[in-house]
Amino acid sequence: MLFFWFCRHYPARAKALLVGGVKAALGPDYPVERDFSPSYNPWDQRVCLVPDGDLFESIRTQRASVVTDQIESFTETGIRLRSGATLDADLIVTATGLNLQVLSDLQITVDGTRIDLAETMAYKGMMFSGVPNLALSMGYTNASWTLKCDLTCGYVTRLLNHMAKHGYAQCCPRAGADLPKEPMLDFSSGYVQRSIAKFPKQSTKAPWRLYQNYVLDIFTLGYGSLEDGVMEFSSARPASALQAAG
Repeated sequence: MLFFWFCRHYPARAKALLVGGVKAALGPDYPVERDFSPSYNPWDQRVCLVPDGDLFESIRTQRASVVTDQIESFTETGIRLRSGATLDADLIVTATGLNLQVLSDLQITVDGTRIDLAETMAYKGMMFSGVPNLALSMGYTNASWTLKCDLTCGYVTRLLNHMAKHGYAQCCPRAGADLPKEPMLDFSSGYVQRSIAKFPKQSTKAPWRLYQNYVLDIFTLGYGSLEDGVMEFSSARPASALQAAG
């Protein structure tokens, strides 16, 4: 968490620190700026870590290599690069072109009205304004994915127990129309930018803000009040009302 904060507040220093570490691992003759110094700042996109340095050891001993270029096309034997060079390959694993989906593009209807999730606000990073009894388990972009998923499961369990205790059948977060709106994720990665318009929005303050902060979420999701003035609780609707809505 401290390193993430450092990267976001002092990106130039953080970049120099990371690139310097790679230079130390690969030696003075390796073109680190070409292969390990991207155009974006640390944590503008996810940072790949090599905790024990085995990748750099493989490169240094020429058991592995890195080629930084753009793919022009596939050939019968491999890949042709935009520079004109070719890479022969027995196996090609594509790791780009990903398009994110929210709930696998599930179509949601509430009381006969189709819900566009892009028009909703993300409540605590797990529920959607105006959509009752639905929670999504989504992790952090700056830490292990399961950390936030575990906290989400704990919060939903507290929420269900609270509803059972008080006889509620429905919970629904309600967002004011005047809330400032921002993208749910602030990464510059292509797979995020291609799909972010379909995602719910976040705002500038809790509970509509995604802080990407595990320690803060431990307290807010694990111990924060469920009756926060934003979550609306209600009992079951009578059958006559349900038939009228249908």
